Amino acid sequence: MWLGVLLPLLLCSSLEGQENSFTINSIQMVILPGLQVPNGNNLTLQCIVDISSTSYVTPQHWVLFYKDDVLLHNVSSTESLESYFIPQARVYNAGIYKCTVILNNKEKTTSEYEVMVKGVSNPRVILDKKEAIEGGVVEVHCSVPEEKAPVHFTIEKVELEAKNVKQKREKTSQNQNSVTLKFTVEEQDRLIYFLCQASIISGKHVETSEIIKSELVTVRESFSNPKFNIQPEGVIIEGDQLNIQCTIQVTHMAPASPEIIIQKGKAIVAHRKQTNEATYSVMAMVEHNGNYTCKVETSRISKVSSIVVNITELFSKPKLESSATSLDQGDILDLWCSIPGAPPANFTIQKGDKIVSLAQNFTTKASQWDSGAYTCVAGIGKVVKKSNMVQITVCEMLSKPRISYDSKLEVIKGQTIEVNCQSINGTPPITYYLLKTSSILQSRTISSNEPAVFRDNPTENAEYQCMADNCHSHTEMISELLPVKVIVPVNEVELSVLSKEVVESGKELVLRCSVNKASTPITYKFYREKEVKPFYEVVLNETQGFWLKTQASMEQEGQYYCTASNRANFAKNVPQSNVLAVRVFLAPWKKGLIAVVVIGVIIVILVLGARYYFQKKAKAKQMPVEMSRPAVPLLTSNNEKMLSESNTEANRPYVGYNEDIGNHAMKPINENKEPLTLDVEYTEVEVTSLEPHEGLGRRGTETVYSEIRKANPGPQQPWSQAQPDPQEHHLQNLNSNRFPEVSDADNH
Repeated sequence: MWLGVLLPLLLCSSLEGQENSFTINSIQMVILPGLQVPNGNNLTLQCIVDISSTSYVTPQHWVLFYKDDVLLHNVSSTESLESYFIPQARVYNAGIYKCTVILNNKEKTTSEYEVMVKGVSNPRVILDKKEAIEGGVVEVHCSVPEEKAPVHFTIEKVELEAKNVKQKREKTSQNQNSVTLKFTVEEQDRLIYFLCQASIISGKHVETSEIIKSELVTVRESFSNPKFNIQPEGVIIEGDQLNIQCTIQVTHMAPASPEIIIQKGKAIVAHRKQTNEATYSVMAMVEHNGNYTCKVETSRISKVSSIVVNITELFSKPKLESSATSLDQGDILDLWCSIPGAPPANFTIQKGDKIVSLAQNFTTKASQWDSGAYTCVAGIGKVVKKSNMVQITVCEMLSKPRISYDSKLEVIKGQTIEVNCQSINGTPPITYYLLKTSSILQSRTISSNEPAVFRDNPTENAEYQCMADNCHSHTEMISELLPVKVIVPVNEVELSVLSKEVVESGKELVLRCSVNKASTPITYKFYREKEVKPFYEVVLNETQGFWLKTQASMEQEGQYYCTASNRANFAKNVPQSNVLAVRVFLAPWKKGLIAVVVIGVIIVILVLGARYYFQKKAKAKQMPVEMSRPAVPLLTSNNEKMLSESNTEANRPYVGYNEDIGNHAMKPINENKEPLTLDVEYTEVEVTSLEPHEGLGRRGTETVYSEIRKANPGPQQPWSQAQPDPQEHHLQNLNSNRFPEVSDADNH
């Protein structure tokens, strides 16, 4: 709407501006009565504008008033002063104000002015009632109609006579400028009133109103303080009927009926509802002496009064005594009851609820059934009193305890075994002691005749005993010895050689596999390294096992280890020994024999080699002599048949000749010595040969002469063709086997 009015005026101003020139010299704002205004006073905002124009008439312009940058008021004017009036300024009128003037397309604004409104208007306090009952509720309505929310209210309840604040409550109303709070009327309240104060936050400041007082509220009692009435009056003696009565007076306007409670100490002895009195009635006894309290309560109100009641004792409490409280079975039990002053009375001795004697005394031979709690009851007239309690324990002697364990299972070292100890007869509680090698290992107290169970982890064979004790005067009872065999598994295994790890060949080799501490029988297994199966196994009742080789050889040399186990070792828990290296060396005489044999073989080889060398050399010297001899005449045809038959023999070397010699003369063995006297003999042999041009069809016969020279070594060493040297013959055979090609070449 404002824009619709503003646009035509601006257009008009624009048209006039075409004819007249104008300028805004200045603009200022004046706030009356000042920047701080008391709550409820009037506030005036003035905007003063100085405009110059070529016209004699002040041009039409707009004046706009702002509060906290929000347009508050605008007006079109030709005057230099425009005002905006705010009657009875309140806290919500506080803020930052400024003024703007618009002339055609020119605009100018004043500085900003912060206006503060001091104080809050006085609140109004309204009560829902002027009379209240104890335990009732008063509603207090407090408001500031001239102010705007949010408003923080503080309301206090004050006792007129004491003039002290009994209750204070605060609440902030976000959407309304009022609040209603409820206050409970307490039992001590008589004349009360309420105070109300309002606070409002204005910027960075808090403005507070004056404290306004409400009207007075008169409080009436819901019920009176309780009163005691004791019957009978005066001295009360044991046996009298005692009546303790508590009464109150209730207002007809009371919101709820109270409850009356009579207490002795913390114990409630009587209580009543929906009535004005409660009564506690009992036959008077000394124990009824004491302080009694009467308490009257509703949901919000509680009133209390007290009284002390004294009762005169008719006779003292009886006293029960006994010859002993702990007796062995078979001992005499004496009980007697007495009253100080020994007045005539009726006596009864009871065990629990069972009467055992109608007299002042009780005597019996004690058995375990006489154990229990005894009391004495004494009566004079209607007054009956109970004595102190005497606890009697008759103790039955223990039987010899039995000790046992589950012998079906073998006890392995480190495992837990359960040892049972039990006395069949005897009065509990029974204390059992477990002895191991005559020393107390554990103790346990059992409140019945059930067996005591002890747990132990034996590491070696042991003997257990059980000792039992109870309230009986007899000394402790001891059981028989219980031997327990403990199976000790094999933990450490060691392999060793009895003599040395280096053994002479042919001597005795003994391997020993030993364990430290273990139960027998023990299975020993001997292994060679890298072999899966043992080469020797034995089961012994000893802590060491042996493997014997009477005559060691080189085959026994190697790496050895062993394992040992008993029935306490599991398959995966078999310990293995160290790995032992065993060496076998030859005996000195065997080494000497081998050395002699080796040296002999070497000498034979050297001799044969030398002989072969000299024979070769002798044959080489004989070849030129044979080549210088005359040609041998051909064999006749008549000898062809004879040659054919002897062909096999002709191809064989003669006795005493090497195959390599052939038809050549044999060289003397030693050329460097004196020349030997040689006798030459010739042998005629017919050889059938094949003509090359005739092929296999024709054969030729020719005569070959062999030269045999005889050496004359002298008279000491005769040389004969019929007796050749045996070593030379062996060498010839060895060579013929090694070199067959040489023999074939000579035959051809």
